[in-house]
Amino acid sequence: MPTGSKDGAFVISGGARLGGSVRVSGAKNAALPLMAAALLTPDDVYLENVPHIDDVEVQAAVLRSLGAEVEWVEEHTLRIRAANLTNHTAPAHLVQRLRGSFLVVGALLGRLGRAASCAPGGDVIGQRPIDVHLAGFDALGARVRFEDSIYHCEAECLRGNQVFMDYPSVSGTENLVMAAARARGETIIVNAAQEPEVVELAGMLNAMGAEVTGAGTSVVRIRGADRLHGTRWRLIPDRIEAGTFAIAAALAGDEVTIEGCIPEHLLALTWKLREAGAEVLTGEDFIIVRGRRPLRAVNIQAVPYPGFATDLQSVMGVLLTQAEGISVIHERVYDNRLLYVYELRKMGADIEVSGQTALIRGRTPLFGAEVSALDIRSGAALVLAGLVARGSTLIRNIYHLDRGYEKFDIKLRQLGAVIERVD
Repeated sequence: MPTGSKDGAFVISGGARLGGSVRVSGAKNAALPLMAAALLTPDDVYLENVPHIDDVEVQAAVLRSLGAEVEWVEEHTLRIRAANLTNHTAPAHLVQRLRGSFLVVGALLGRLGRAASCAPGGDVIGQRPIDVHLAGFDALGARVRFEDSIYHCEAECLRGNQVFMDYPSVSGTENLVMAAARARGETIIVNAAQEPEVVELAGMLNAMGAEVTGAGTSVVRIRGADRLHGTRWRLIPDRIEAGTFAIAAALAGDEVTIEGCIPEHLLALTWKLREAGAEVLTGEDFIIVRGRRPLRAVNIQAVPYPGFATDLQSVMGVLLTQAEGISVIHERVYDNRLLYVYELRKMGADIEVSGQTALIRGRTPLFGAEVSALDIRSGAALVLAGLVARGSTLIRNIYHLDRGYEKFDIKLRQLGAVIERVD
């Protein structure tokens, strides 16, 4: 079960310069859909390079509640066996904690012909409706009803169809791909999400015997299979963790090497870091960032992939407080994702918010303060702010960070940060 304590906090002494190398963990946002996809087969599925984070433990608890076996067989390898599913309803107390748990609906619908779940929870970063999920299930022939706060989906036989998504939802695309993998005939998803995690899911499903093409483009085709078999699959590295360390290096580093990443997944970020004045070198599976002064103001638009990732705009916002001039961030994905600004203001940041746009005036000195992580990515932003703030910073509610970053404080200490976990 989840290990993060809501009583935990980080204490950071600012001013230390970062240097050395850090290795990126497996992708959280790939682990959750791939764990759900293991429900599509009764055979063993082995997932390698899985991060030890609380969101993975919550997803494992969801799968166990459905009757699946989930166990760590190596430090970062999960074995999942869904041979004897005994339940088709995801437990509400877990679904409300983790949005990714709603992904079991598509897998259960494809495997059992029925699934039920409440609306998903997760980070409070704005409205993330599930209408595209439900409309897609309906297009595949499922009957969808809402009763007693639970969505019930049933289908005697799913049939392939063309589905147009109102917006390129990542989890919506993943849910529909999993359901369509067991439908009769061909499904075509138009305006599909193009994120690397969608490509990863398609790759594992194909290794299980599905036929998914076009993943990574806006049109994905899925030809359903009567049966899928087990597989062994290694997760891609976490591009958001890699990006977080790259921004930290540009902000507070001399020279930092981020190892075990895929630079191609971070083109939007590395472009903006260079524009801001950082020196960035990339190789096949590493990024080297040399922080330089002065940094320059840049404008950012957080949009779906391959654009600048919304999960990185808060940490980029911290860097821009230390850039000369006026920067503008437009958040185009989630309507509440700029709430972290109010915590940064406690540390001296000069940021003005209007709707989903933030105007950042820099370079502004930051000072240590007592602040609270509001979600995973805002927590990471506060950590980076603490690295360059004068004095000591206390960050509460770091259980958010434990949900999404594996050994975040330990990795930062290896780079030279002065950060301590306290109760």
